[in-house]
Amino acid sequence: MTQDQATRYPIVLVPGFFGFVKLVVYPYWFGIVPALRRGGATVIPVMVSALNSSEIRGEQLLGRIEEILRETGAAKVNLIGHSQGAITIRYAAAKRPDLVASVTSVAGPNHGSELADYIESRFPIHTARGRLLNAALLVVGWAMHLLDTGYRGTRLPTDLDAAHLSLTTQGMASFNSQFPQGLPTTWGGQGAELVNGVRYYSWSGTLQPGRTNRGWNRLDGTNVTCRIFASTFTKERGQSDGMVGRFSSHLGTVIGDDYPLDHFDIVNQSLGRVGKGANPVGLFLEHAARLKAAGL
Repeated sequence: MTQDQATRYPIVLVPGFFGFVKLVVYPYWFGIVPALRRGGATVIPVMVSALNSSEIRGEQLLGRIEEILRETGAAKVNLIGHSQGAITIRYAAAKRPDLVASVTSVAGPNHGSELADYIESRFPIHTARGRLLNAALLVVGWAMHLLDTGYRGTRLPTDLDAAHLSLTTQGMASFNSQFPQGLPTTWGGQGAELVNGVRYYSWSGTLQPGRTNRGWNRLDGTNVTCRIFASTFTKERGQSDGMVGRFSSHLGTVIGDDYPLDHFDIVNQSLGRVGKGANPVGLFLEHAARLKAAGL
């Protein structure tokens, strides 16, 4: 076992919308946790409400961080969040920067998701088709809760409407007005890396014909889903991972925003079946080494 990823502070992984720790035996962070641990890192995947606002999820995360600090004796944690998990960790760091060493957004909709905007306009919650979609999503969420063997705490609250609003451009604009730490001052730019003692980083991917639709992704239905969802984008047409736009993902120091990874590939889903030449696990290993080098 090497110590290349042996960060000073524990790495806490926070999932996104419809997130989980482990469904029966299948982990959300497929292959990522054991790879980091082999490198000497202390890695803790956590659960927050699969469907709720980023603020509610953030409060839940703060409680879990305090538990982790008591259990490990560490003074701070390194937070890595995927998708809505990125917004969740931003909230926690803004509220308690003294407990957080770093925030890393992985495909986070830091300026909102055009997909969420599309769903809001086409499936309003007070219409029949909006209620039908919500009912279907709630059933999926209920089933996933029953299958999640990685979390055995009290039942976490669900608010699908609040979760969806949190991901829209309007919802994120409101969030960003309250919690601007690490945000770029210009569209497509980079933000401050160090704010209130917390270091901010981000990376994301884009759909790239000939790459993301090749390799094992030819057998991965989630890639097809992302390609369909990408058609809803207008501002960042051709520059999204299917759910989040390339420039919308920017936060702090942008490590990269055009990796050949769709929204699921970036956390090595599904079953590690990713596009041609993609190495999402390697990105996490490189980042842990980066955090270690920074004394984090």
